Amino acid sequence: MSDHDFEVAENEEKRRRHDVMAHVHAFGQAAPEAAGIIHWGATSCYVTDNADLIFLRDGFDILRPKLAGVIQKLADFAQNHKDLACLGYTHGQPAQLTTMGKRACLWIQDLLMDLRNLERARSDLRFRGVKGTVGTQASFLQIFDGDHAKVEQLDEIVTRKAGFDSAFIISSQTYSRKIDVDVGHALGSLGGTCQRIGGDIRHLAMFKELEEPFEKDQIGSSAMAYKRNPMRSERLCSLGRQLVNLAHNTEDTFAAQWLERSLDDSAVRRSSLPEMFLIADALMILLNNICSGLVVYPAVLQRRINEELPFMATENLIMAMVDTGGSRQDAHEHIRVLSHRAGDQVKTHGKDNDLIERVKKDPFFEPILDIIPKLLDPKTFIGRAPQQVEKFTGAGGEVQKALQDYQDQLASAQTTELRV
Repeated sequence: MSDHDFEVAENEEKRRRHDVMAHVHAFGQAAPEAAGIIHWGATSCYVTDNADLIFLRDGFDILRPKLAGVIQKLADFAQNHKDLACLGYTHGQPAQLTTMGKRACLWIQDLLMDLRNLERARSDLRFRGVKGTVGTQASFLQIFDGDHAKVEQLDEIVTRKAGFDSAFIISSQTYSRKIDVDVGHALGSLGGTCQRIGGDIRHLAMFKELEEPFEKDQIGSSAMAYKRNPMRSERLCSLGRQLVNLAHNTEDTFAAQWLERSLDDSAVRRSSLPEMFLIADALMILLNNICSGLVVYPAVLQRRINEELPFMATENLIMAMVDTGGSRQDAHEHIRVLSHRAGDQVKTHGKDNDLIERVKKDPFFEPILDIIPKLLDPKTFIGRAPQQVEKFTGAGGEVQKALQDYQDQLASAQTTELRV
């Protein structure tokens, strides 16, 4: 075979409007003595569907180590920032404190689910094998003069040669397009995770708490020279959204199949299946690059904590007053009045939150003046976040166990470089 034979196949396909038969004729010209038995007993899907299953399997084998590498990078980030306090947000509003490392673990946990989904989808793949035009193996039974054992033996040999442990016993002309649905769900779910992580990074960049890598000569805007746009994370969200949407194609295609098969699945699958894997691969390249250079700004984190911590600490202040023999209800009322006054200073006049200063000046709180600094220590508001990060990402934790089969690839993993 040579490149010229592919030109022959291209001309044959233009003439015959059938991709497989175009190659059958091209191969027949290259091997005239075998021309009469090429494709004997087979149907087009014997070639294309079996090839697709090989592509799907190999695609997963490319993606899984890359995803494992991203998880490892985020786990290292989480370990390095497991006790760095920061604001947590619910409903888009400041809530209680968490840590930067604990937040990264939220991303890791979702990515671990994606890794499990890819592994499951890969392990569920079976070969279509030698099944004939509608899956009954009738043509091969005829070739072997009714010898069922030889038909099964041929099916097993072809399956092993393709690198699969087993083949589907039941198929129509095609393997069930439900397989594509499972593949699409695994990849689409990964796309959703990437979109979610990218969105979080973009929000944190908006608050100036965290930034994706920004290179020395990088330009954020052609007009606004000062800007540091999170273009990597924006691209992550864009491609993630596209991957989620492409996954829906597999459901529509599966549902639209008629009886033993209809050809309306062909064109869309030739586009959507490779595109899903290519996008997933691009997402892993992006995430690897982003997670290799995340920049945290502790001073900004502290400033934002200082803006909100006085309100968060009010329950601690009330509890401390009760410990000294004060009335819980009286303490609550004093805090309520002072909090509203401090809030007015922030919202109406744009000033700093001066609640603690108001508390210190109120004679009612004199019994706890000495311990107020301790009650305001951010580390007393992060709960078990550092311990959770350690248990999750540390030695013997869930992350380490999930990545155990990828240690060889992780040992040689490198930071990916973006060209655009």
